[in-house]
Amino acid sequence: MAVTTQYSTEYNQAWVANTGNLETNVQRGRVRVAYFTATQDGAGDATSSVALCKLPAGKVRLLASQSKAYVNWTTSSATLDLGWDAYVSPDGTAVTADPNGIDDGLDVDTAGYQTFGNALTATGGTKLFESKNGVVIRATSQDEAIADGDDLVGFLLYVVD
Repeated sequence: MAVTTQYSTEYNQAWVANTGNLETNVQRGRVRVAYFTATQDGAGDATSSVALCKLPAGKVRLLASQSKAYVNWTTSSATLDLGWDAYVSPDGTAVTADPNGIDDGLDVDTAGYQTFGNALTATGGTKLFESKNGVVIRATSQDEAIADGDDLVGFLLYVVD
């Protein structure tokens, strides 16, 4: 075995191959915050959901693993799915909704703080969206009801411009 020196794809593009500047969703972008607070108004059956925020149009990188929420869903065995509604790409192509594309079955049985992104491990807990009109991020209680007064309060960080 030998000692090697490797470069990330992005470092190679910007500094070794000099093939151009990186887009701001990759380097030098500004981190923005989308704060949300949701209190369940009346009981909701399984698959009830709440739209948390709408990310802006264009290329936006969601930093899911750096985003957090206090989840107080009081139904026993509660799990949270986090994903996005269907949206339109910049070229007009319809992109299918993925209700658990960010988190799939996040255990929220006990009230407390949660970090997102368990379904995004291959991308370092991030997700790049390219949309014409923005993307709605939605939390769903897939298997259990949501009780009246249950809380979901937190923030999503994303990079744009």
